[in-house]
Amino acid sequence: MPRTVRESRSRLVRHALQAIGLLSLALGVIGIFLPLLPTTPFLLLAAACFMRSSQRFYFWLIGHPHLGPWVRDYLDGEGIPLKGKVYAVGLMWTSILLSCYLIPLASARLFMLASAVLVTRYILRQKTRPVRAG
Repeated sequence: MPRTVRESRSRLVRHALQAIGLLSLALGVIGIFLPLLPTTPFLLLAAACFMRSSQRFYFWLIGHPHLGPWVRDYLDGEGIPLKGKVYAVGLMWTSILLSCYLIPLASARLFMLASAVLVTRYILRQKTRPVRAG
């Protein structure tokens, strides 16, 4: 896990990344309580944004007693829990197929399906974190 933060030199970029990070953080927290909203991707996006915009926010997030483990496990290379993989891939394909049904443009459908295949491949290739005892 990176111990140093390389903040962007541009003030505008830092503020934009902080805004995106805060929005992602809020969506990640909401995702803990709403089963249709994934938590981990939003928290990872928030960490990535904070890593380039705010050392204080980044270290707060990865050190948080409840939110930090979601990010640290991934950054430390421990992998993604099987339940998380199944949830992410299942929800993604459900939303992609629904979108393909609702959107008549063949090019948009092709793009969505290709994106879903690539993201599924990426998720499945990630190390599966073993279930922790306790």
